[in-house]
Amino acid sequence: MTTLDTTHDPSRRSWVPSANGHPDFPIQNLPFGIVSTAADPAPRGGVAIGDLVLDLGAALQAGLFEGEAARAAGLAAGPTLNALMAAGPVPRRALRARLSALFADGAPEQAVAGPLLVPASACTMHLPATIGDYTDFYAGIHHATNVGKLFRPDNPLLPNYKFVPIGYHGRSSSIVVSGTPVRRPQGQRKGPNDAAPAFGPSRRLDYELELGAWIGPGNDLGTPIAIGEAGTHVAGFCLLNDWSARDLQAWEYQPLGPFLAKNFATSISPWVVTPEALAPFRVAQAARPEGDPEPLPYLFDPADQAHGAFDLELEVLLHTECLKARSLPPHRLSIGSARHLYWTVAQLVTHHASNGCNLRPGDLIGTGTISSPTPDGYGSLLEITEGGKTPVTLASGHTRTFLEDGDEVIIRARGRRDGRAPIGFGEVRGRVVPSRA
Repeated sequence: MTTLDTTHDPSRRSWVPSANGHPDFPIQNLPFGIVSTAADPAPRGGVAIGDLVLDLGAALQAGLFEGEAARAAGLAAGPTLNALMAAGPVPRRALRARLSALFADGAPEQAVAGPLLVPASACTMHLPATIGDYTDFYAGIHHATNVGKLFRPDNPLLPNYKFVPIGYHGRSSSIVVSGTPVRRPQGQRKGPNDAAPAFGPSRRLDYELELGAWIGPGNDLGTPIAIGEAGTHVAGFCLLNDWSARDLQAWEYQPLGPFLAKNFATSISPWVVTPEALAPFRVAQAARPEGDPEPLPYLFDPADQAHGAFDLELEVLLHTECLKARSLPPHRLSIGSARHLYWTVAQLVTHHASNGCNLRPGDLIGTGTISSPTPDGYGSLLEITEGGKTPVTLASGHTRTFLEDGDEVIIRARGRRDGRAPIGFGEVRGRVVPSRA
C-alpha cells in the first residue's frame, strides 16, 4: 500500500491560487488526463491543478523534469496514458512527487511552469486511455440485495455471491467521456402481462453509480495475479456510470446475463486519480456480517483487508429540463460511501486474472453499483423507486421513476477524512437524448 509523504501534507499550499481549497484538484491530488485545446487540437497528456491544466509535453521540453519523473512525463505526454499505465507505480510516483514540488508555494520554477498552464475551461477532455477490454463487477452487496429482492423476495442473493466476485465482460467501444450525450437505446422488451415481446425505445432507462479502476502493467496470459501484488496493477481510478435499460435487461438477461441492456453506453470521468492521491482515504474493508464466509485463500490478504477499501463520499444529482426551465438546481438523488463494497478492488483484479486471463494496460474495471444500506445512499433509480413503484418528486413538482429524454445525471466523489486535505474526481455527466428510429 502507498505510504503517506509530503505530497499528502494537508498544509501544503500551491502558487496556483485556485488549487488552494479546490474541491477536487488541490495540490494533494494531481490527476492525469488527456486534453486538447482550440489552439492545439492534438490530444495530449495533462495534469489538473486547481482550475488549470499543465501540458506535460511542454513541461518536459522546458526541462522541468529529470530522471524517473522525466521518463514518466514522456510516457504521459502522448495522446493516451496507456504507456504511463504500463510502466507501473515507480515512475508514476516519481512524477507525482516532482509535480507536487513544482507547484508548491515558493517553487523556483514558477516563472517557467506558469506560462504552460491553460484554463481547464478551455480544454476538451478525451478518454484517458485506449481501452482494450472492460469488465463490470457486481461488488456492491446492498445494490445486489435490493435488486434481488425485486425479483426474488425470499432469496435475493444467489448462493455464490459471497464466495465469488461476480462480473461480466462489457463493451469497451461504447465507453464515452463525461459530457458525451447518451442516446436512449432500442431493444426487445416484454412486460409480465404482455403476450409477446416488442421492439422499441427503452422505457425504463437507469443509471448506475460506480467506481472505475484502470489497469496498469497487467499480466501474461496464463499467469495469475497474487492478491498481495494486485495493487501494483492498478494505475488509477475514475467515476463510472453504467447506463442500464432495465426493461431490455429483464427480458434478455437469462440465461447469459447482461447484453444489449448495458453495452449501449458507459460514461466515465476524464481524470485518472492515482492510487497515491487516494492513500489518505484508504480504510479497512468492512467486516463481513456474522455467518458470512471468509474469502477463499487466493482472495485474502491481511494488508488488503486492513487498507483495501476507500472512504469516498459518492453523490448523484439529476438535472431535468423542467428544473432548468425554472432555474432550479439539480435534484440530489443520493449520497453514500464507497466503503460499502463487499469486495476490494484488489480482490476484483486478482479474481479476474485467477484463471489466467490476461489484463492489459488501459483495461477498465467497474466495481458494480455502489449502494449504502439506507435509501438515501442507493446507487440507481431501480432501487430508489422500488422498480418504478415509488416515484421521485422534484422541486418543480414533476416526478421520475426512470430517466426521460433531456435528463442529465451528474455523479461526484470526494475523499474526506479529518486531518487530510479533501480531494475529488471531478464529475461524470451524461444527458439522455432521444433514440434514433
